[in-house]
Amino acid sequence: MTTQLPAAVLWDMDGTIVDTEPYWISAETDLVESFGRTWTYEDAMTLVGAGLWESAKVFQDHGVDMSADAIVDHLTSRVQHRLATDGVPFRPGARELLEELRSLGVKTALVTMSVRRMAEQVVSHIPFDAFDVLVTGDEVEHPKPHPDPYLSAARLLGVDITECVAIEDSRAGLASAIAAGTIAIAVPHAVSIEAADTHTTWPTLAGKTTADLATLVAERAHEGLSR
Repeated sequence: MTTQLPAAVLWDMDGTIVDTEPYWISAETDLVESFGRTWTYEDAMTLVGAGLWESAKVFQDHGVDMSADAIVDHLTSRVQHRLATDGVPFRPGARELLEELRSLGVKTALVTMSVRRMAEQVVSHIPFDAFDVLVTGDEVEHPKPHPDPYLSAARLLGVDITECVAIEDSRAGLASAIAAGTIAIAVPHAVSIEAADTHTTWPTLAGKTTADLATLVAERAHEGLSR
């Protein structure tokens, strides 16, 4: 029996490949407090996985008197500075699984709502050719939880979205992956994600291999035959 690997694996970045949430929360808190307002951990958690320009509207509602573009640029620059000075905190198992996929010739895409310059900064710290394409928040018309980011990735890779695995840590990102039709995996980190028939939940990527992904592909194919 031949093992069927995914047509492609589509990766979220923040919280899935790298643990940048503390960097974002610190930047957000400093920004809101600079306008004399309060930003709580709970406030920050509501934005995990959201598009940056949609998040900017929330900061404006919290008293940040800046344009949406200026807010996105400011926060991104602050997080990029932390990445440069404090390092890129990779999540357990992410690089190992990604490297195994690449060694087997599986197509990969980074699908992130961060802007391209930050995505490229993170990718530059991966010591192998990690992704065929990058889909970033400043280049999509509709951010997560809309399906467009994942559909765009599949289109750029030239693959069937239903034969792709997507790996996500946030509710908004997972909703995007499911709506697009991917074989979706939730690896919760900063926020909890309820179990459901729409996706597979793994507590961590540590120890996960392409064989585990192939099992999910086989299960999807079996479901299709059963219908």
